[in-house]
Amino acid sequence: MKALARYLSAQDLAGPGKAGVLRGTMRLSEPMAKHTSWRVGGPADRFYEPADIADLALFLQSVPAEEPVTFLGLGSNLLVRDGGLRGTVVCTSGVLGQMQRTGENTVWAESGVACAKIAKFCAKENLVGGEFFAGIPGTLGGALAMNAGAFGGETWTLVSRVETLDRRGERHRRSPNDYQVSYRHVEGHKGEWFIGAELKLAAGDGAASAARIKELLAKRNATQPTNLPNCGSVFRNPTGDHAARLIESAGLKGYCMGGACVSEKHANFIVNMGTASAQDIESLIAHVAQTVSAVHGVDLVREVHIIGELS
Repeated sequence: MKALARYLSAQDLAGPGKAGVLRGTMRLSEPMAKHTSWRVGGPADRFYEPADIADLALFLQSVPAEEPVTFLGLGSNLLVRDGGLRGTVVCTSGVLGQMQRTGENTVWAESGVACAKIAKFCAKENLVGGEFFAGIPGTLGGALAMNAGAFGGETWTLVSRVETLDRRGERHRRSPNDYQVSYRHVEGHKGEWFIGAELKLAAGDGAASAARIKELLAKRNATQPTNLPNCGSVFRNPTGDHAARLIESAGLKGYCMGGACVSEKHANFIVNMGTASAQDIESLIAHVAQTVSAVHGVDLVREVHIIGELS
């Protein structure tokens, strides 16, 4: 605790401009329900919002080696258990938000940029190929970490390079060849977090791209329960099939546990009806997987990450 008190001291977090002084915002016992799209989750011991990448690097240098660190974007692919998270959560959403055109066909975006903003920015710049980002309900950092996709597109098909930070606060420039990328899965350098990526697109008709984005968003609203707290797709699609079809044909549409229900609109979504606990959601996820296995003989693989402690 003495080591933790050192980097949480008022002196360390006081005012901008001074060498070695953190400029971000630290909160203690922060309810994670405020920061996840399911609107559930117990408190994080410490919750840090960096001022920028330089501040984040300095912060990581100050964190004791034994302190767990969890990076968070919009919390859209995450279930935090009711007992909360030990250690520190670093929130990049809304703070690591720089985005700019860097070349004829390239865009640089920091990890806290919402994927939907990337889609709209590219269209405005008359760059096409990133329209699918409009259907990913998270930030670029999360999309890079899991090769998120929507409407037939996948994040890493556009990546030309990434930058990461390690626990020493050192920056690394990496190429896609440094990672093993597959459907909703990315393996690479452990102990590093994505802080940004350069995306390579194609020159095209920005107005047509914007119209396509509008069409995709309308399709999403028509087919997904966007009016209720959810995490997006809960399970990966098995090869040659769809998780939603398997769940629906197993008779699970509308099935509830506590305040958590399998969506009537899209069976691969679990929604919080307003009173769900993280335990309700986790129990329902397990029940869906067990039922689909028993009925269809298919073992569904979760897309959503479950972290934290039981209450």
